[in-house]
Amino acid sequence: MSPAPTWPRPPRALPAAWLNRPPIGARVTVAGLVLVRQRPGTAKGVIFVTLEDETGTCNVVVWAKTYERFRRAVIAGRLLRVTGRIQREQEVVHIVAEQIEDISALLDTLLEPPPAPSQAPEPVAKGAQEPAPPHRLPAPGL
Repeated sequence: MSPAPTWPRPPRALPAAWLNRPPIGARVTVAGLVLVRQRPGTAKGVIFVTLEDETGTCNVVVWAKTYERFRRAVIAGRLLRVTGRIQREQEVVHIVAEQIEDISALLDTLLEPPPAPSQAPEPVAKGAQEPAPPHRLPAPGL
């Protein structure tokens, strides 16, 4: 068996829509909301997880040994980041999990208000014009 082709590991996560780009065996990181966890009785301890990001879905295969290492994340995680190897058969792409991280806490940050803009006005270069005030639409009915 030849060694896995080299493929740069992304610093964050590869979008699901891009999973057809890396070569088979490439090590990638994906992240998404957990849609489905399946543990069929005929799968010899293998768990299948389906993740969804803003571009689509991703199938993750979790072997029994990996499941034991990352059990808590697999069972309780609502948002997971998975690093593993690409496996592709025809048009079906799977990530064979090597590392699983529960990043569900990031979901709580969605409710936080955005940071307040700086109170100090931006300096205007000498000789430049002040920006025009924003155009306001008239009130309805006027």
